[in-house]
Amino acid sequence: MATRTLTAPEVLTATEADVLARLEWLADLMDSKFRIPGTNIRFGLDPVFGLVPVLGDAFAALFSLYIVVNLADLGLPLWTKLRMLWNVLFDFVIGSVPVAGDILDIVIKCNRRNVALARRALQKKAARRR
Repeated sequence: MATRTLTAPEVLTATEADVLARLEWLADLMDSKFRIPGTNIRFGLDPVFGLVPVLGDAFAALFSLYIVVNLADLGLPLWTKLRMLWNVLFDFVIGSVPVAGDILDIVIKCNRRNVALARRALQKKAARRR
């Protein structure tokens, strides 16, 4: 018997897929929308906001929390929500370090990671529904 890999459109409800698509767009904007010319290095608005000490990182954290709250409304497990909050806290603390934090914001893509965590949790939940 061949195993079949389930893909997002096959297992997610229309609402879940819509919310994930919208939040993936925002996560991409915050983490990897732009590319440094001549390289494969991608960055978003998060490290740009981080150029303003503390306030910029706090502003970026609000966007990250917006993503987490909207994902949490989809009925994610508690452990997944806690991991996403940890990612936001880690990104805020690391991002608050002058210069090094801005560089790490380019490397650590908190928002994209959180959307991926939510997608996996929702796919597992949907597979159990079947």
